[in-house]
Amino acid sequence: MARAKKGFSRSDRIADQIQRELAELLRKGLKDPRAGWITITSVEVTRDYSHAKIYYTVMDDKTREVTQEALEHAAGYLRSELGRSLQIFTTPQLHFVYDESIERGMHMTRLINQVSEEYAERQDKPEEGDEA
Repeated sequence: MARAKKGFSRSDRIADQIQRELAELLRKGLKDPRAGWITITSVEVTRDYSHAKIYYTVMDDKTREVTQEALEHAAGYLRSELGRSLQIFTTPQLHFVYDESIERGMHMTRLINQVSEEYAERQDKPEEGDEA
């Protein structure tokens, strides 16, 4: 008899755990002043747990490159700290990737608002052939 599959695979659970642990490490353990307000948005782990892509965003877009450098510099420390808390045989190599989805979402919202305002302005103006 076949078993029912669980909702999440083990790699998904590991990715969630890495996200929680890294968020805590960045908040408490990382003393690098270049790493300011960092938010871990998601984590993707390969099937063999050898690599993990860490997607992050920062509050100030101007500090994006500096934050990337700080994270790459701290990757070894973060990996060793993760190795202490994760219950897996191999701690994955950490690869930090800036998550642009939030910026794209904000840009799309601005465009939608702009079109909505222009549409409302056109609805308020009477057409040239209409008499008031």
